[in-house]
Amino acid sequence: MARTDAVVLGAGIVGTSVALHLAKRGLSVAMLDLRAPGEETSYGNAGVIEGETVFPPTFPPGLVNLLRVGLKQATEANYHLAFLPKVAPWLFQFWLQASPENQLAFAKAMRPLFSRAVAEHEALMTESGALQYLRKNGWAKIYRSHTTFNRMMPELNLADELGIPYRMLTPREMLKLEPALKPNFQRALFWPGAASLSNPLAVTKAYAARYQALGGVTLIGDARTLHRNGSAWRVDTAQGPLDTQNVVMALGPWAPDVLKPLGIDLPLGIKRGYHRHFKLAGSVPMTRPVVDPDVGYCVTPMEQGIRVTTGAEFAERDAAPTPVQFDRLMPRALEVYPLGEQVQEPTWLGKRPCFWDSRPVIGPAPGQKAMWLAYGHAHWGLTLGAVTGRLVADLVTGATPFCDPAPYAAERFL
Repeated sequence: MARTDAVVLGAGIVGTSVALHLAKRGLSVAMLDLRAPGEETSYGNAGVIEGETVFPPTFPPGLVNLLRVGLKQATEANYHLAFLPKVAPWLFQFWLQASPENQLAFAKAMRPLFSRAVAEHEALMTESGALQYLRKNGWAKIYRSHTTFNRMMPELNLADELGIPYRMLTPREMLKLEPALKPNFQRALFWPGAASLSNPLAVTKAYAARYQALGGVTLIGDARTLHRNGSAWRVDTAQGPLDTQNVVMALGPWAPDVLKPLGIDLPLGIKRGYHRHFKLAGSVPMTRPVVDPDVGYCVTPMEQGIRVTTGAEFAERDAAPTPVQFDRLMPRALEVYPLGEQVQEPTWLGKRPCFWDSRPVIGPAPGQKAMWLAYGHAHWGLTLGAVTGRLVADLVTGATPFCDPAPYAAERFL
């Protein structure tokens, strides 16, 4: 019977980072998934490491915007009508989080993770030989009206208090950063502390390769086979049963499939999202991600092409794709971005695992000895992957955590 010190369930950017950090501490580690590292939700993100994040996304402000979403005319959100009764309690709690008090609580709770996000990734990329994918030239957000720009003032005031740098830009100043854009917007914000990746999948695979070089094992298997075997945990793999002292749950949107049978039912929601790649129109390149908050999408230069990612879709996790947001947003995107023809490949669909307070759960599993949770990272799975790996490794090995893990504890929902 094979045995390890720890099994990490899930081989996305979070699980792979956790496995790598545990292997760096000298533990024998196995990482289990049904697919190769990085090939699910971790593949399709906007590639941004958002170390400067202050407030989380919230409901679109104002009755008009809510009506646009309700009437399925919005670019930033979509939903499946039959799914609304099921997700309504979660959406109500998410709506409550838009209050100034809750926004401030999020900012203070998450700052220890966000402030270390870029440095922790850069350290892992350095030892994994993946620095060629890292861009440390920030990202920008454009605003099509002064009204939407002015809504940023509370966030910018808090950024000033926290010492997070940013620059307010006119369209002319923004075009000096990204000359390929068209000046069909009123203002812009440049956040120099952010970083981005030209190929998130390649970075996850580089972390996995480094983990394997340290003696870590990557296995194919179904995490739903997890069960107690005496004082140990046991999971079935393609190579046979595997016993472990510790198990780390890093399955993202699939975590409830394993946790609910064990009596752990936390309020996880799913924000589905899509991306497509486009060729660049013209000869002037794009050099960093740019977000259009008024329309609700991000444009990022990737090795595969110019990636356009959508906002949120509320639907059953495994429902068939419905990428209607592209039909709504592409005419608006072409007003600003130099997008050419679409790269011939299927539209990608991913599932962002989100708790309604927009914080992940990181720490011990309630009522389950030697089980550790690391999921629910919402829009920041890539951003927080490396720093989550470090925090989980501190907790599993009994080291002093680099920050207080209490704000991320599962008990806040119980």
